[in-house]
Amino acid sequence: MNGSRKSDSFVVPEKRPNKDCGAPQPAEGVEVRRLTKGNSGQQTKCRTQSRESLQHALDRIRQAARRDKQLRFTTLWHHVYDIDRLEKAYRGLNRKAAAGVDKVTWQEYGGNLEENLEELSGRLKRGAYRARPVRRTYISKSDGRQRPLGVTALEDKIVQSATTEVLNAVYEQDFLGFSYGFRPGRSQHNALDAITVGIKKIRVNWVLDADVRGFFDAINHEWLVRFLEHRIGDQRVNRHVKKWLKAGVLEDGKVTWADDGTPQGGVISPLLANIYLHYVFDLWIQAWRKRAEGDVMVVRYADDFVVGFQHRHEAERFSTELRERFAKFGLELHSGKTRLIEFGRFAAENRERRGEGKPDTFDFLGFTHACGRARNGGFQVVRLTMKKRFRAKLKALKVELRYRLHHPIPDVGKWLEKVVSGYYRYHAVPGNAHTLWAFRFHVGRLWFRTLKRRSQRSRLNWTRMTRIIDRWLPCPRILHPYPEQRLRVTTRGRSPVR
Repeated sequence: MNGSRKSDSFVVPEKRPNKDCGAPQPAEGVEVRRLTKGNSGQQTKCRTQSRESLQHALDRIRQAARRDKQLRFTTLWHHVYDIDRLEKAYRGLNRKAAAGVDKVTWQEYGGNLEENLEELSGRLKRGAYRARPVRRTYISKSDGRQRPLGVTALEDKIVQSATTEVLNAVYEQDFLGFSYGFRPGRSQHNALDAITVGIKKIRVNWVLDADVRGFFDAINHEWLVRFLEHRIGDQRVNRHVKKWLKAGVLEDGKVTWADDGTPQGGVISPLLANIYLHYVFDLWIQAWRKRAEGDVMVVRYADDFVVGFQHRHEAERFSTELRERFAKFGLELHSGKTRLIEFGRFAAENRERRGEGKPDTFDFLGFTHACGRARNGGFQVVRLTMKKRFRAKLKALKVELRYRLHHPIPDVGKWLEKVVSGYYRYHAVPGNAHTLWAFRFHVGRLWFRTLKRRSQRSRLNWTRMTRIIDRWLPCPRILHPYPEQRLRVTTRGRSPVR
């Protein structure tokens, strides 16, 4: 396979054909999105063979990207407008998602799916496809503020999903091991495990807990396209990415355009964000820590990242240089969410010797991390549900229970069973059992108070309520293995933080 190499990290090299990727090609192996439940029974023999062909095509792209890290791919767009890939992208979308500016739902589009996809594929092939503006909506955050989200039109979602699958075949070979956000086969718990194991196994005495202020709104379009062109030489792919970036935002009946930012909620936005931070942060810190005197640990999940240091002076120098690095690319660290704290195996002893009290804690992905001791007296990273998240969830449940005030108890019980079970699935990590029991108790108490409001003559007492709680609210149990166990399986001996 032919290609071109880069002499300067920010200069786009000359285009050259990549012969290995010339044939029509398709979907991802390890990274491919799973099909929606219920679709497996719909596949015919012909369709199965077609999906195997899609798989094989992206495997060839992946192998070429892994072989040559400087290769630019010049023929990728035909993989995107392949009808089988577009159908796969359509079936992988959320069927209950809100409609965008086109007001077309998943079910409506699927009513005439074959013709719709053929027509969409034709427009993509001949360059007649036009991106629609993103409809702006807001969701409430735990601190009371509003988070803007973009609702993309259905056909834009389909094309972005197919494009993401093709680009993942390239970039999954480039992204570094400490990047966990929005990547196939990786989750929040993988990042949490990496932090715990990294702090315990590497000589970490100081932790920088950092957050990028308004990251998705601050991504510079010009820099993003230049970064994309390092690997993607197919101008049709780059042109469509520009279309999505410049499509505009519809809010209160008016469309506005901006030179920065990518809408949160867009299908391709997480991948574009990872590409941006890969060049701005990941490659830079990878080179930085090779020059460091002591150990340096880093774990990043989207725009949230934690960096551990052995020496304080290196942590302070890194913090200063990081701000300068981010400023060059239009990014800024959130002053209220970025802290350098003493944390690690010897933090408690050192602070006690200086009379400074217990080590500070830091929050990451919904958990508060604290220095603790295991039963054998050894150092342990304690992970507890963040109090702010805990209170916000109970507050939301209180509002919903009031709305279901006069619903039958079995109906409310079935709903609460799903809510509590879903809460356990994320938060049931080793060492967090006490918080899970507290959550169950408070949910039961909120339900009790709601039922008491049904009538001024309510005869419901706590003894009877306890039987109702035991009937519908599942008891908590730890669902996640210890970080060392899961990381040993997923990394197969390779370092999760290096």
